[in-house]
Amino acid sequence: MKKKLVALTLSAVMTISMAGCGNTMSDEYVTINKYKGLEITEVEKTEVTDETVENTVKSYLTAAPLKTEITDRAAQDGDTVDIDFVGKVDGKAFDGGTASGASLKIGSGTYIGANGDYKGFEEQIIGHKKGDKFDIEVKFPDDYSESTLAGKVATFSITLNGIYEVSDDTEITDEWVKQNSDTAETVEEFKEEIRTKMKENNESTRQSQLQSEVLEALSEQVEVKKYPDGDIDKEYQAVEDYYTAYAQQYGMEFADFLKTYMNMTEEDFKKKAKEVAEESVKKKLACELLAKKKKLEPSDKEYEKKVEEYAEKAGYEDVDAFRKAYDEDTIRATILQEAVANYLLESSVQVEAASTDNSTDGSSSDK
Repeated sequence: MKKKLVALTLSAVMTISMAGCGNTMSDEYVTINKYKGLEITEVEKTEVTDETVENTVKSYLTAAPLKTEITDRAAQDGDTVDIDFVGKVDGKAFDGGTASGASLKIGSGTYIGANGDYKGFEEQIIGHKKGDKFDIEVKFPDDYSESTLAGKVATFSITLNGIYEVSDDTEITDEWVKQNSDTAETVEEFKEEIRTKMKENNESTRQSQLQSEVLEALSEQVEVKKYPDGDIDKEYQAVEDYYTAYAQQYGMEFADFLKTYMNMTEEDFKKKAKEVAEESVKKKLACELLAKKKKLEPSDKEYEKKVEEYAEKAGYEDVDAFRKAYDEDTIRATILQEAVANYLLESSVQVEAASTDNSTDGSSSDK
């Protein structure tokens, strides 16, 4: 009996030891203490109901109401027109003064209004027909937000591409569907199209949340031995550049932006940005190690296909435009992290949000 007990004990120790060896890995930069069976918070599936479909359809209808083109008369107050225009001050085009295919409802007060002896932009379109090309003059208000244009007289060269009556009906029709859907021709087909898209979007969002959860769980299991030269500085600069660009969009000094919108001093920001940079590099190194050991790196063909997918999801017209907006290292790292996250999810354990205290009461469930 004693020999048998000793044998069982040794067997258990060896099993635990072997499991541990198979669940860790290391290189010159990081050690991953665990990557199989990572515990993450469960992300519930979002149900697509008839009500959510109806609300989405209504939002589409509001954004793109039914339009009927007018071809037998000139533009009048209340019409919606499609126009191209080029605006110039003192013979020179100015920023924001040029557009192609702009939609404007006459009388909405969206564009420059009357000022002194000068009529408003919108009222000067009245009386013109589709295809007309004409010039108008307007005067910017003295308190105009762009100081270089305040009080200036501008000439706009306009091409009237089309005149439309826009319906105020709140009910969607087959006619509207034919105008606004590439595949559906009836209201019911359109609703089914919306339902399918919503299910796909919900699942995509859920998958992204799970990927984020499991990468965070992996990061908690990583010990950094050393960082590659320059990696922290590069990531830090990326964080700083991101928020500096935001400050510029708001027309604010960086320190003022931090104080107003982030409740931070510059010193606070530097400290936090360094932490973010270190975490980002740690996660990147761990993913690179896992990808190499588990052969998760995409082939050239898979990589290009993934880049096309990212470009489409981000709303870019083509891959070249996407690649100009994001450097190749960032794209490659993102693709690699997604592959690693999907690999980790296969063995992950999802637990209910209220049960994330690492208890062993059986409330965890492997899904």
